[in-house]
Amino acid sequence: MRHERSPGVAVVTGASAGVGRATVRELVRRGTTRIALLARGSTGLAAAADEVREAGGTPLPIETDVADYDQVAAAAERAAAELGPIDLWINDAFTSVFAPFTQIEPAEFRRITEVTYLGFVYGTRVALAHMLPRDHGTIVQVGSALAYRSIPLQSAYCGAKHAIVGFTESVRCELLHDRSRVRLTVVHLPAVNTPQFDWVLSRLPRHAQPVPPIYQPEVAARGIVRAAYRPNRREYWIGASTVGTILGNRVLPGLLDRYLARTGYSSQQTGESTTGSQPANLWRPADGPDGHDFGAHGSFDRKAHGRSFQAWASQHRRELVAGTLALGAAGAALGRIVRG
Repeated sequence: MRHERSPGVAVVTGASAGVGRATVRELVRRGTTRIALLARGSTGLAAAADEVREAGGTPLPIETDVADYDQVAAAAERAAAELGPIDLWINDAFTSVFAPFTQIEPAEFRRITEVTYLGFVYGTRVALAHMLPRDHGTIVQVGSALAYRSIPLQSAYCGAKHAIVGFTESVRCELLHDRSRVRLTVVHLPAVNTPQFDWVLSRLPRHAQPVPPIYQPEVAARGIVRAAYRPNRREYWIGASTVGTILGNRVLPGLLDRYLARTGYSSQQTGESTTGSQPANLWRPADGPDGHDFGAHGSFDRKAHGRSFQAWASQHRRELVAGTLALGAAGAALGRIVRG
């Protein structure tokens, strides 16, 4: 295995909860201890910062709305001034609405796009402003299987994730043209057990849930940090369901249209009716000054997988290929011995 050097200073958007929160924990565990935490929710940010301190790291929590370019730029300037030059930038922040497209208001659709797509654009732009002069750094975009295969009831989110792929591919080509040493990679995730299903605005009759199979946020975090440490691949796919979804859509997109039309509504809802009291973080954070710290996990711990063999195999594919070749050679040698 190649030696991996920990990035000195990292910036993580969406760091207060869910995958972002789990990623911050994984970064500290792997040796990146100076981390700027960007999110809107002050309660979640404070809790995430406490976790970094308890692990021996140096956190810098900054309340930031990634849909505002000036706020993102100011957060980066502060991170560089107080922590040091930025080596790693992870774009993860998002928001959404669970509803049929015709039930999403135009202002809501715009807000989702500004956070979930333009937030990545702004984060990438600001990161490059700090990295290009040094010709050093890594940017990780947290994507989704839904960036290639959209599903019903999440049109705004799926549209934003598709846009991130197109935007990132264009920027990557420009970096290659300029022979830049700044690296840009994408990590596509499966359904993850995060608090989004407890705080994203929903107009569904029953409680929203991830489409099974569901993975714990630590599975996603390990994949993201792995990509951050080894950004030599264009994309990382986490979870067998992500692989199946992306490849299946390349082969049989029309069949998937009909399948999801039949199953996509029920698979995204539990059997419990909505109560109307669920918080919604579209316009303001659910974990504001008097809010609850939602943490990394959602309410589906019993259904979620804590490991992904596919992710492990993808990370160790060279070792697996070498092992397979070695077994094949040993088998061939044994065959010759038996025949001889």
